[in-house]
Amino acid sequence: MSAGVESRKVAGQALERVNSKGAFANLALGPMLDRAGLSDRDRGFVTELVYGTTRMRRALDHILKPYVKGDLDPHTLATLRMGAYQLHFMDTPAHAAVDATVSSAKKRVRGLVNAVLRKVAKSTPNYPSEAVRLSYPDWIVDQLVTDLGQPVALDALAAMNRPAKTNTRQDGYVQDPASQEVVSMVNAQPGELILDLCAAPGGKATGLAAAGANVIGGDLHLKRSGLMAKNARRLNASLASIAADARAFPVRPGQADAVLLDAPCSGLGSLRRRPDARWRIDRAAPARLGTIQTDLLRAAATLVKPGGRLVYSVCTLTAAETTDVVSSSGLVMDGDPVVSVPDDQSDGMWSVRLQMP
Repeated sequence: MSAGVESRKVAGQALERVNSKGAFANLALGPMLDRAGLSDRDRGFVTELVYGTTRMRRALDHILKPYVKGDLDPHTLATLRMGAYQLHFMDTPAHAAVDATVSSAKKRVRGLVNAVLRKVAKSTPNYPSEAVRLSYPDWIVDQLVTDLGQPVALDALAAMNRPAKTNTRQDGYVQDPASQEVVSMVNAQPGELILDLCAAPGGKATGLAAAGANVIGGDLHLKRSGLMAKNARRLNASLASIAADARAFPVRPGQADAVLLDAPCSGLGSLRRRPDARWRIDRAAPARLGTIQTDLLRAAATLVKPGGRLVYSVCTLTAAETTDVVSSSGLVMDGDPVVSVPDDQSDGMWSVRLQMP
């Protein structure tokens, strides 16, 4: 079996697990790649194929619909989506995409896959809406258009369909530029006590510790707190890692020079890094999470000493999780928020420093 066929076979199996068994793409794919023993180049190809097909599945189903009758079994559907993705969203030559994808399919469906993909190769999609073209649930497009305006929202949604770029700090930690801006906003100083209340896996907390501050990073879940501690050791960062609920953080009120609340959110600004998240997040998530974020923000404010700094950030851009949260908390913004709209360089992030008495 050629490397191209083997790569597509691995990708198809991963897509079956994601689509029919509810597996997370990033968690399912890694072990499968390790077992397959592919070259680095082929591993990259499989990753793009799985992530891209998962992101674009609504658009792909629209492309396939005219040529498919009835329901398809998980294997056939995954194979056809994967083939259509190569034909319409990758630079794979049509003959290679069709031939190798057909060869990767089970023998019983190769005739169907071949016939459909040859028609798809000659097709020009006519999408009925921007949500279908960009391959998102209608509610996500509607929400971001309402909160950001149509041009900005559509550009951001298109950017999140492209693979994420890798950005590495000087200490070797891979971190998105928007997250690095949040660390800068805290403005950690040597010797200060800084609390990072929702810190795992530790990217921002280790960045704060690098400034010479005394950082306590917490996470609700023990396993994630352990991951933060592991990253701190790897980077030789002076960081205390604890498992704690940010609403009852085990530090006396009014003790911290600065508090960072990078709150749990819908993640609608970082969908490119979680290809299946757009299909899992429900319409009520922003409002539901906004209520939790307000409680967290109020609790965070009690930990800051008089004249200290409180920074609130989320990796989403919905009003329900940004401006509405600050308004509900009763706190006041210290200047304009920093808004990073998703583009080819960074994820979407909203952050603001709040006034403290």
